[in-house]
Amino acid sequence: MNTENTALIIIDIVNSTCSEECETAEYGITFGKIREMVPRLERFVEEYREKFNQNVYFVNLTPWTKEFLPENIQKLYEDPEVEYYGEGGFEEEFYVLHPQTTDMVITKNTYDTFANPEFENGLRERGIENLVIAGVFTDGCVLATIVNGFSRGYNFVVLRDMVETTDLPVRQGLQKDLLEYTLPAQYGKVMTGEEFLGKAWR
Repeated sequence: MNTENTALIIIDIVNSTCSEECETAEYGITFGKIREMVPRLERFVEEYREKFNQNVYFVNLTPWTKEFLPENIQKLYEDPEVEYYGEGGFEEEFYVLHPQTTDMVITKNTYDTFANPEFENGLRERGIENLVIAGVFTDGCVLATIVNGFSRGYNFVVLRDMVETTDLPVRQGLQKDLLEYTLPAQYGKVMTGEEFLGKAWR
């Protein structure tokens, strides 16, 4: 792992997953812990740029509305227990963090970033083998991206203090299990941002 073959992937730090205005408290969808994490991630990105100076990817999503989503999500949402269409527009803007002109922006219409072929094409063109993962939701889009990417041969570092999920206790518990067992046992290294930046990089 070195500064040439490593990329930072920041998943879905957008209004619809972070902003208080986009919370749906009646469904248990609140983002307090995410908003606590974002300033920490912002500082990390600044330090990462100083050390690596390249290969930062910002992932966002299409409006989470029926016309943009694939058929299998629409089929899933036929069950009113799990339906979660957004209202589009405002909420898909980046929240607090913003890409620089040298960064790549990848837009997806499902959970997994690799669903957009531009993502892997860009990684291959740059010789990227190692992906450092931050963002939301640990038990959703973060997990889906890691699982697919690992099957494609990529190596992962998950920043345990730079990923987060909703405040719902069951999701917080699932995140804890993923970070403590599933991810390090099956998919890659799990460490804090400080631990990552403290490594000796070539």
